[in-house]
Amino acid sequence: MPFIPHTPDDLREMFAAIGVQDIEQLFDEIPEGLRIGTLEGVPEGLNEMAIARLMQGRAAQDGQPLGFVGAGAYEHHIPAAVWQLAARGEFYTAYTPYQAEASQGTLQLVYEYQSMMAALTAMEVSNASLYDGASALAEAVLMAVRANRRSKAQRVLLPRGVHPAYRATVRSIVHPQGIELIELPFDGDSGRMSLDALAPFEGQDITALVVPQPNFFGVLEEADELTDWAARRQALVIAVVNPIALAVLKPPGEWGDAGADIVCGEGQPLGSPLSSGGPYFGFLCARQAHVRQMPGRLVGRTVDADGKPGFVLTLQAREQHIRRSKATSNICTNQGLMVTAATIHMALLGPQGLERVAGACHANTHRLVEMLGALQGVEPVFTGEYFHEAVVRVPRPLPELLDTLARRSILGGYGLGADYPELADALLVCATETKTPGDLQRYQEAMAQALSA
Repeated sequence: MPFIPHTPDDLREMFAAIGVQDIEQLFDEIPEGLRIGTLEGVPEGLNEMAIARLMQGRAAQDGQPLGFVGAGAYEHHIPAAVWQLAARGEFYTAYTPYQAEASQGTLQLVYEYQSMMAALTAMEVSNASLYDGASALAEAVLMAVRANRRSKAQRVLLPRGVHPAYRATVRSIVHPQGIELIELPFDGDSGRMSLDALAPFEGQDITALVVPQPNFFGVLEEADELTDWAARRQALVIAVVNPIALAVLKPPGEWGDAGADIVCGEGQPLGSPLSSGGPYFGFLCARQAHVRQMPGRLVGRTVDADGKPGFVLTLQAREQHIRRSKATSNICTNQGLMVTAATIHMALLGPQGLERVAGACHANTHRLVEMLGALQGVEPVFTGEYFHEAVVRVPRPLPELLDTLARRSILGGYGLGADYPELADALLVCATETKTPGDLQRYQEAMAQALSA
């Protein structure tokens, strides 16, 4: 709301109508001992002009740094029409309608989103979305355990090349349910998971194998070989993918001989801005055979009693999620606003536009690695092919180096040491389609200065 429309007289009339003296009486059920009293350090209220100037000043303190971080949060160009439309009241204020079929516009949009995501991943069904990519992977693991009735072990192979935050989230959610997560190492030369890492599990009962594409290092995995390995052992394949990369890479539904079983990931690259860490949304797609194990909402297209087309929630009602241990999931809703933006974003770009974006990301990152590699002591860490992120080794302590770059208004990348101690001297860098040749040159020059300081 851009302004508060109620005058003091309006407030007095409302208080009189409900029989209270002031707004404090509306909260008189809160015990006195639980009230905070005064807010130390919070100034008196300001008028609109003063607060606008104050917040503009605060925002200016952050500056406009040039970002090369990536690591799960990506800066992409968002056409102006995306949020001009998504911010309309019909979408912006809608949450999750309890009489869903009365909201045909919202349901149609979600149906279009599901159709686009199914096409992008080459899968047969998509849900309406989940909270973020990490929780989407956790739900995919739970879904795989329910769907793979041949497996009794509840054992899931989870590569270390999966995003560290995703692995931590999955562990937090599935561990209490008795699911065993077995981490697989990555090859120190290529940066991808080797088939040799799967050799110890020959003949064992494995429920599912997680395959990131690309992985956290930006390296492309051997998805076909990994998918076939799992299929031969009756293990399901959970793909964790970047939706932009799917514009140029083989979709998970076509991996190997049979394709992946479940596909999930983070939808932020599709029209959601980098806004202080969120909001994001997770996507989840699967084969039709597993549709009854999918969490979240599903929208279907049908006809009404007069034969007119319409959209409905299908296969599960919201109320099923209160069925405790018998429920598919505790996910009851979707990130509707982010899904709206993603649908508009994909519709505006189309297949060719997404492909151009992905191609520009790939080219910019490769050029950036070449330019950084020209500096003394800087070199690529892995030999595997990569998409729009890469790992480089630098000859200076990373915290000090990144602080130096930040003072030059450059976010230089993501230090890997905290998550991968063996890569304490390695930096994950990313360059999307938003970076110009001048941006890359500026980063190279700042890096050279930082290394020589």
